[in-house]
Amino acid sequence: MDNGAECYRKFLEGDNDSLTLIIRDYKDGLMLYLYRFTNDIFTAEDLTEDTFVKLYTKRPKFLSKSSFKTWLYAIGRNLALDHRRKHPFSKVSMDECQHIRDITDIEAAYEKTEQAVLLGKAMYNIKSDYRQVLHLVYIEEFSIEESGKIMGKSNKQIGNLLYRAKKSLRSELEKEGIYCEKL
Repeated sequence: MDNGAECYRKFLEGDNDSLTLIIRDYKDGLMLYLYRFTNDIFTAEDLTEDTFVKLYTKRPKFLSKSSFKTWLYAIGRNLALDHRRKHPFSKVSMDECQHIRDITDIEAAYEKTEQAVLLGKAMYNIKSDYRQVLHLVYIEEFSIEESGKIMGKSNKQIGNLLYRAKKSLRSELEKEGIYCEKL
């Protein structure tokens, strides 16, 4: 049993401090994932908070069919999907969204080198599903199976999505003059 699952079990048994440990350990990664999903840091913060509020108020059962982190990210993604249904995206120009690209505080903790920052900017320009799968597999280091559970897709769909995502990312990086053989 991983540490998150153990803390959640203790929380369900009445130890509220265990939820604080879960929040501390998972909030930054979950927020970055949800940011990649929403492209809005403020919405990602709200959805991250909503995810932990749901754990606190609803106390859903963790059945250990996946890792605790996979389960938690799936809850966050489902809340993001609900939010998207209630508040559909409106199309705006890239100039109007310039401020979004400048928000890098949370990413700075994850992306410390200049190449990683360029990678983050290139990821901003690819499709949402592509950003999600790349983030889950390469940044959060989820397996194909775990990523599929989070995104609600089969292993084959995740494999195909990952292939197309890498191809799209390679194309975006090449526009910036960065050529990657390993992508």
